[in-house]
Amino acid sequence: MIASLTTRIFAIFWLTLALVLMLVLMVPKLDSRQMTSLLPSEYRQGAMVEQHIEAELRQDPPNDLMWWRRLYRAIDKWAPPGQHLLLVTSEGRVIGARHNEMQIIRNFIGQSDNADHPQKKKYGRQEMAGPFSIQDGEDNYQLYMIRPASSSQLDFVNLLFDRPWLLLLVTMLISTPLLLWLAWSLAKPARKLKYAADEVASGNLRQHPELESGPQEFLAAGASFNQMVSALERLIKGQHRLLSDISHELRTPLTRLQLSTALLRRRAGESKELERIETEAQRLDIMINDLLDLSRTQHKNALVSEALRANQLWTDVIEDARFEAEQMGKKMDIPYPPGAWPLYGNPHALESAVENIIRNALRYSHSAISISFSVDRSGMTLHVDDDGPGVDPQDREQIFRPFYRTDEARDRASGGTGLGLAIVDTVIQQHHGHVKAEDSPLGGLRLTIWLPLYSAKQ
Repeated sequence: MIASLTTRIFAIFWLTLALVLMLVLMVPKLDSRQMTSLLPSEYRQGAMVEQHIEAELRQDPPNDLMWWRRLYRAIDKWAPPGQHLLLVTSEGRVIGARHNEMQIIRNFIGQSDNADHPQKKKYGRQEMAGPFSIQDGEDNYQLYMIRPASSSQLDFVNLLFDRPWLLLLVTMLISTPLLLWLAWSLAKPARKLKYAADEVASGNLRQHPELESGPQEFLAAGASFNQMVSALERLIKGQHRLLSDISHELRTPLTRLQLSTALLRRRAGESKELERIETEAQRLDIMINDLLDLSRTQHKNALVSEALRANQLWTDVIEDARFEAEQMGKKMDIPYPPGAWPLYGNPHALESAVENIIRNALRYSHSAISISFSVDRSGMTLHVDDDGPGVDPQDREQIFRPFYRTDEARDRASGGTGLGLAIVDTVIQQHHGHVKAEDSPLGGLRLTIWLPLYSAKQ
C-alpha cells in the first residue's frame, strides 16, 4: 500500500491513463476480423484447388459465347466441402458470387489482390481467403474462397471495434473501480476528520486515535488535530480551574464582608449604608454562582443525557412559576401546556434553561406572562411572553452574551447578573436546538426555544 497520498494519486492517474491508452491502441489489434496471412495448411489447400481448376480449364476448351459457363463448372466441381469459390477477371467481373456476399467480396478484393501473398479475413460467421492466380491460356483470373468462420466473434465485440467511442466508454467503465477506490480512500479519512471536528464543535473534546492512520498527509493532519484537541482541553481546564480558584478566593473576603456587616448591624443597628453593602454583597454572591454555572455548562465535555417526556420534564417548573406569579400578583396564562413529546437530553440542564426564561419573564413583566408549547414533525417549540418593557431589535441577539445589559428598563436595577440567558443559550445549543428573542403579542419580549424531537432510531 502506498503511504503517501500524493504518490497514490500520481500512480493511479498514470496507471489509469496507461490502461486507457493500452486498450485504445492494442485492443483493436485483437480484432479477429483483421486481415491475416494464411496458415501453411490453408495455403496448400488453396494451391491444390488452383491446380485442379487450371487443369479443368485446359480440358474444357473455351467457348466465346458461353465462356463464363466453363468457369462456373470448374469452380463448382473443385470447391472444397462447405466452401464455395469465385473468380475475378482482369476486368473486375466476379464469377460465382452470391448476391448477399457482394459487399464483403468487394471489401476483401480491395484489400487483398496479391496472389503471391494470399490472406484471409473474417466477416461475421464467414471467412474469405485468397487470391490464388488461375492461368487460362492468355487469360488470368484471381481465385477466392468463401467458407464458414472457424470461430465467429461476438456481435457485441464487433460493435466495440466498429465504434471507437463505445470502446472508450467501456475502457472508462473498466477504470471506474480503480477511480472509485481512489475517491473512497480520499473521502474516508476526510469524513473521519469531519466527524471529529463536529464533535469538537459540539463541545466534546476527546482525541480520535483513528485519525492517525491512512495516507501520510491525513495521518499528519490527524496527529495535528489531536494535538489541537489536547491543547484546547488543557486550555479550557485551565480556564475552568482559574474561574474556580477566583471564585473561591472571592468567596473568602465576601464571607468576611457578610460577617462584618452582620456584626456591624448588631452593634450599630440598621442603616441605609449597611443595607446597600448587604445588597451588593448578595448580588456579588449570586454573580459568582451564575458565573460558575455558565463555566460548567460551556466547558462540560458531554452532558449525561437520557430519553425524556416534555410534560414530565417541565410540569413542576411551570407549577412553581405559577405559584411565584400568584405571590407577585401577576397573571400567568398557559394556553397550551406541554404534551408527552419525546426529547433526549440532560433533564437538569433543560429544566434549568426553561426555569431561567420563565423567571426572566416574571422579573421583567408588569402584570402578565404567557407560556405556550407546540409541536410539529421536526421538533418542539416553547414561547414565553411578557408584557414588560421589551428589548430593542438591535439588542436581541446580544442579550444571550454573558454580562450584556440593555440601556432600557431591563438593566442592573432589576437584580439580574446578565448571565441567565447566556446559560440558556449554551444549554439549548448543546441539545441541538436554538433560542431567539422577538416582539411579544403582550407588548414585551418573547423568548422562543426550539428543540428537536427524539426518535428511538437515532
